[in-house]
Amino acid sequence: FETKMDNKIDNIAQDASAHSQELNAYAQNLLQQLQGRFENMSDSLVSKIDSMGTRIGDIEKSIADLINDTGLEDENNDEDEE
Repeated sequence: FETKMDNKIDNIAQDASAHSQELNAYAQNLLQQLQGRFENMSDSLVSKIDSMGTRIGDIEKSIADLINDTGLEDENNDEDEE
């Protein structure tokens, strides 16, 4: 009777160990997938921020060029001096 009970306990322990290893592998895989997705999103955000920065710089330059072309800058400087 003890031998059968010992065998059952050993089998349960082995099953628990196997399930624990499967769960650990699943969790590791899930964490790796999440990390990959996070890195992709992070790279995408950085790229979009860089693009926005470039576009804002272009808009600022265009506005400065328009101000220079229309002579508004000179008129504002003349008014400030008065």
